[in-house]
Amino acid sequence: MLQVTLSTPEHLTFKDVENPLPAKGEVLIKIKRVGICGSDIHAYYGKHPTVFLPIIQGHEFSGEVAALGAGVNNFSIGEIVTVRPQIVCGKCYHCTHEHENVCHNLQVIGCQVPGAAQEYLAVKQDIVIKVPKEFNYDDAAMVEPVAVAVSAVRSFSSNVDNKNVLVLGAGTIGNLTAQTAKGLGAKSVTVTDVSDEKLAVAKKCRIDYTINTKKDDLLKALEILYGPDGLDCVLECVGIEATINQAIKVCRKESEIIIVGVYGTPPMIDMINVQEKELRLIGTLMYLEKDYYMAIDLIKRKKISLDPLKTARFPLNEYDKAYKYIEQHVSTSMKVLIDVPD
Repeated sequence: MLQVTLSTPEHLTFKDVENPLPAKGEVLIKIKRVGICGSDIHAYYGKHPTVFLPIIQGHEFSGEVAALGAGVNNFSIGEIVTVRPQIVCGKCYHCTHEHENVCHNLQVIGCQVPGAAQEYLAVKQDIVIKVPKEFNYDDAAMVEPVAVAVSAVRSFSSNVDNKNVLVLGAGTIGNLTAQTAKGLGAKSVTVTDVSDEKLAVAKKCRIDYTINTKKDDLLKALEILYGPDGLDCVLECVGIEATINQAIKVCRKESEIIIVGVYGTPPMIDMINVQEKELRLIGTLMYLEKDYYMAIDLIKRKKISLDPLKTARFPLNEYDKAYKYIEQHVSTSMKVLIDVPD
């Protein structure tokens, strides 16, 4: 089978290897679709803080069940599945307190252990998740980023029902976070970016308000929309110094900021205002199993629109071209997908 490895920054290696066989308790998946996300892009340029090369990428993916290892009886050959790509110890404090997403020994498929950038992948049955029959492979692969959004929105100490929500960043995760906030009952959602094209996609996805922060003063725009104290929640989905400090500047005193974006470079944070405004900065890492099922439910009930986010697709043997495409279309690229042929 064909296998693609990110060997060094900006260099992918293609090689033919033996097909894997499922061990006891494993499901062998014929990979059909792989999504490229912001974390993958950080890793591609050698700037992800927890991904070390070489690595076979691919942590958001879908496929069909190709074979079953001994002891696996919950799946059938040909079923469409996705995978929650977290390998955890099950023994540490966090695992035993229902927060395995921050397991002391967490390894992520496609980040610390081999991922789905290959034709077949064998994984433990307990992280394989069936998707509804009406889902196509694209939808199934995109459950993972929707689950990221679900976990982020659920991180607020109170739910977002009837709240005014601000999402900084209209890329794929920002867009899905905004849509999830709407789907979970937010009164209104505003999303920001410096790309008119990405903001246009947000409008297609029925986000209430969009602001281009390159053209408009964010604080003034928010005061027009919500008044001086009307903004309830902020989610930072970019992962750069400018946007976290933007969030601190515009949020209401005694409110919460959820950190969703991945920071390739440690930011200088305006901690004086964090203190004086009595803000709570809350990190969110990936998701729990229940977030996956909530993501599937939101997609199934059409609370989440995925099609407007699908920008381009490339076959597995042109994985490198996918990254070049993203590099050349920074302002317009959303979800780029890899097709794995039969």
